[in-house]
Amino acid sequence: MRFNKILIANRGEIACRINRTAQRLGYRTVAVFSAADAGALHVQQADEAVHIGASAATDSYLFIAALLVAAQKSGADAVHPGYGFLSERADFAQACVDAGLLFIGPPAQAIREMGNKAAAKRRMRAAGVPCAPGYFATDLDAEQSDERLTQEAQKLGCPLLVKAVSGGGGRGMRLVHGLAELPGALAGARREALSAFGDGTLMLERLIPNGRHIEIQIFADMHGNTVHLGERDCTAQRRRQKVIEEAPSPIVTPALRAALCADAVTAAQAVGYVGAGTVEFIVDAELQHYFLEMNTRLQVEHPVTECITGLDLVEWQLRVAAGEALPLRQDQITFSGHAIEARLVAEDPYAHWKPQTGKVQRWRPQDATAPGNGIRIEHGLHDGCEVTPHYDALVAKFVAHGRDRADALRRLTRALEAAPLIGLPNNARFLRDLLNHPDFSAAQLTTTRLDEWAANTPPEPLLQRPEPPPHAWLLAAAVRAGAHNRRPASVALFDLSLSCNGLTQTQRAPPASVQLLAHEDGVLHYQIDGLQGHAVCVDDGHTVQLALDGGVFCFSEPSAWPGASAPNDPSRALSPVAGVVAQLSVAVGDHVAAGQPLLCVEAMKMEMWLHAAAAGTVRAVHTRLKDPVAAGAVLVEIEITGEQT
Repeated sequence: MRFNKILIANRGEIACRINRTAQRLGYRTVAVFSAADAGALHVQQADEAVHIGASAATDSYLFIAALLVAAQKSGADAVHPGYGFLSERADFAQACVDAGLLFIGPPAQAIREMGNKAAAKRRMRAAGVPCAPGYFATDLDAEQSDERLTQEAQKLGCPLLVKAVSGGGGRGMRLVHGLAELPGALAGARREALSAFGDGTLMLERLIPNGRHIEIQIFADMHGNTVHLGERDCTAQRRRQKVIEEAPSPIVTPALRAALCADAVTAAQAVGYVGAGTVEFIVDAELQHYFLEMNTRLQVEHPVTECITGLDLVEWQLRVAAGEALPLRQDQITFSGHAIEARLVAEDPYAHWKPQTGKVQRWRPQDATAPGNGIRIEHGLHDGCEVTPHYDALVAKFVAHGRDRADALRRLTRALEAAPLIGLPNNARFLRDLLNHPDFSAAQLTTTRLDEWAANTPPEPLLQRPEPPPHAWLLAAAVRAGAHNRRPASVALFDLSLSCNGLTQTQRAPPASVQLLAHEDGVLHYQIDGLQGHAVCVDDGHTVQLALDGGVFCFSEPSAWPGASAPNDPSRALSPVAGVVAQLSVAVGDHVAAGQPLLCVEAMKMEMWLHAAAAGTVRAVHTRLKDPVAAGAVLVEIEITGEQT
């Protein structure tokens, strides 16, 4: 089972992560890339790289034939799938083996058995692993009809979850609070599952109220050895996708830990598992646990396990794939301290988690990762790279390891403030605030809490867009005044208007209380009323971006042209982001009511519906199903005949 060159069938931060360990162990590495990723960091870091598709779309990384050709062309003799994309596709694992390549992951049969979530539930029940009540049929005919699913939902009661049996990462999943929501949930989950996994088969599962998401990292080798590496708490989620993960869990007792780990090992052994895997459970308010699913791959959140065990899980994957026994027995695995991971995502948490795209203008992760400070940042970014709508919105992971939970929280908070991502909106400020929210500090979150906060009117303060602090306006005015004059600060005063987050202020510039001491490599050193400080500041000539208090505030001068800031025309439905039209519900000539759904745009694992702003008649439709669309593109025009919503 000897191998020397590994093709990494993935992109972004996980491809960089795998590459780092593989090269440290002496393996040569091969990256693959789509047209959109030609200049990506994972391409630059690998020893070789192969272009696998002219398309910039996600599916470039899903063409098995192209990946096998890339392996042949580069002389790779092993394939690491990373996570996402083809990592849990049994047909990909089998295709690698059939092509004479070593697949660094579990056997195809184990992937197949655990990849179908409904079949996995049935198998776990047979093995004695507790499962929540649900409907787990996988027949593609009568047992998957809406009528049958509705009947089963009535038996289970609400709230319940509709899940894609081939799903993962929150794709193909819908929460149903009442049976009236079921038809839309079935249609949406089936459509999303077909798009993401090519399989629209669904299952139903009763929602465990006030649940916490706890998962166990397991490892198995080809010699019959299976161990666990402790638990991770992944309860902080929005829209069923994880936001923050930590290890160990602050709510797991020694008795619960023993039960969870024993059931996870049983689950792995039941399918003859080999390699890294994660067994996921939901834990209720009484600390009863229920099997959710098994992910037959490395997890996004694996760094927190590495921090508390001192192990490199990618190294373990490579050693197991080479036929070695597990490096440690269960009684040799020890745990130290507490680790927390925060996912930096290109989204706007203050606008219903809307995905964001754009160019990275400044990114210095090294500013937060001094030796010995317990911080690591996993990413695939560099200055000038584009975050596109074609892939997952996760762009980096901030991980802190401390002697205890409070220590890790403090370190992670500082890291998020020290290494801001400049150039496109992201959730860094939200992450910082969530980490320091009383409910998170007290370990009182549930898997639905963030969504409940977002649904409140008004939303929880955590989800209300922060206003710039007073000194941010002063700094932005001083920077813009210098840009206007290009002379020392002794110039004549003038009025300067600036806008930020919907607010506008006019003040005398340059401000008398502000002294700009230096502005080098994007770091602004200043003094305000005798107090010195510094902040990351990027002025591109149009916008001043200031990183303060864990967030980035964008200041610009309002347009002098009348109408430039006029509200959107209610007769036109514009694409909220660059993406793909996932559903089109109207045609020219259709009469629509105010608030009626028009079409759905999918981008970065999220569906966004456009609704009619007023009653009227559809005058034009400028797109078709599955068409790519640009942000701000006019998709539907309506002849308005009624009042606006």
